[in-house]
Formats: sequence, C-alpha cells, structure tokens
Amino acid sequence: MANKLRKAVFPVAGLGSRFLPATKASPKEMLSIVDKPIIQYAVEEAAAAGITDLIFITGRHKRSIEDHFDKAYELESELEAKGKQALLDVVRSVLPAGCRCIYIRQPEPLGLGHAVLCAQPAIDDEPFAVLLADDIIAANPPVMAQMARRFASEGCSMLGVQEVPREQTSSYGIVSVEQPGAASTRVLGIVEKPAPKDAPSTLAVVGRYILTPAIFEHLARAKPGRGGEIQLTDAIAGLLGKERVLAERFTGRRYDCGSKLGFLEATVELGLRHPEVGADFAAYLRRLCATSG
Repeated sequence: MANKLRKAVFPVAGLGSRFLPATKASPKEMLSIVDKPIIQYAVEEAAAAGITDLIFITGRHKRSIEDHFDKAYELESELEAKGKQALLDVVRSVLPAGCRCIYIRQPEPLGLGHAVLCAQPAIDDEPFAVLLADDIIAANPPVMAQMARRFASEGCSMLGVQEVPREQTSSYGIVSVEQPGAASTRVLGIVEKPAPKDAPSTLAVVGRYILTPAIFEHLARAKPGRGGEIQLTDAIAGLLGKERVLAERFTGRRYDCGSKLGFLEATVELGLRHPEVGADFAAYLRRLCATSG
C-alpha cells in the first residue's frame, strides 16, 4: 500500500441540533465564519495535504453542500458580465484546483463509525483521511498536511490528538500512549467519552484521522455502542490489536465549532485575521471594550 493520501472523508450527515433554529433548514456545515462556510475550511485543509478525492457522507437537507462546491453558471456569468473579476475568482476557487467531489448518502444517523463505513465503496484499498468539519484548526502548515507528512514515512493509521482538561474527557475519545510527552507515539488503548475519573489520560482525539482500509473490517463487525451508534473509536480499538496506530500531537489553534462558544471564538479570532476586515474589526473590538469596561 502506497503511503500517499489521495482521499478524504467528510461526515456531514449530522442534524446540527445544537445550532437550532439556524440549522432547521440549512446544514450546520454551511454556517460561515466571516465569509467562508465551515466545510470549506476542512476541504481547503485536505487539499493542502495533496488530497484530490473529497468524499462527503451526506444526509437529508444537505443539498446546499453539493451546490456550494458545484459550478454556479448563472452567478459566474453575471459576475463576469459586470466585470467583477475578484469576486469571480473567489467563486471559482471554492473547490480547490485538481479536486473532485463524491457524495454518498448515509441512510440512517448511526454514528461516525457508520458514516466512515459508508465511504468504503469510494475508498477501495487505499489509506484515507477523515476530517470533522466541526473542528476548525488554524495552523501553518495545515494539520492534515502535518499528518500526511508523517504518514508518508510511517505508513500506519494516525489520530490527531491534543491535551484537554480532565473535566472534559467525557466529550472525547481518549487515548493511552506509549510515550505520553512525545509529539508522535504509539497508541496503546482508546476509550470513547470516559468519565474524568475513568479516563486513562487527558489526550483527546480531535477530528483528524488517517486510517488504513483495514478499519472497514472492524467497522463492519462493530456493535452499536453509546446512543445506539457505531463508534469509530470502537473500530480503532480493534485495529490496535492488528496494526500500529500513532497519536499525532499537531501544532495549531483548534476551534470547536460544534459548540456555540467555539463558533463565536472562531468568528472573533479568524475575523481579526481576515485580510479585508481584520483591522477594522480589531478597532471596533477595542472601542467596544473601552465603552463596556
């Protein structure tokens, strides 16, 4: 198996209930940070790692994701006719050059593990990445590029991890590792959302994976776990007995855009870095702090 990543899976079938009513008719993944939908951040990160096949695991009411990455003939014609070349370039760059989109419907909301299993027909016998769009990670180089570089030399499954407060372990898959302080180290065990007193560590898996196709065997055999869902964590636990899996500490600032607070943090911090409005936004925040202090 070549140690080259060409494919990435984006599980986007979730209901986004934390953001109701905004997500009643519009996908959570299409909520924007300044002027870019959450899903586009993940797609751009995958493309920066050299990935070309973008596999979206979708559900009902997700058509706008497909439309977003499709060619918009009418819009492009209008912008071209009005001489708005800068905006035309923006529209045409939504789908990174050299990338193609594949859409697979997840018929039932049976969890992350099931969503990844749905991608199997498009993966064949290749390694692949999984990116959870809820986690926007500002990093240079992008996190998946960091992981892909390690994968090129190691050739095994990898989990993006970071330390979290112990009181938050019940929100994550938590790993135990061979060398707790190392930037890259072998995973010894993984457990889904343990109570703080039961967590084997505070090293959490956060939305970035590189997996070998051997994972599908374990997903196909997996029994529904917490919430009646097929957990990717359980399949990874099975994979540990068959092959090496690495925990990769990435460098970068992660925003949990699956929560309202994380979404607001991303909006503020990425807004401050925005080339068009960042300086004016910073001035506004200074005035706001001065008047409200």
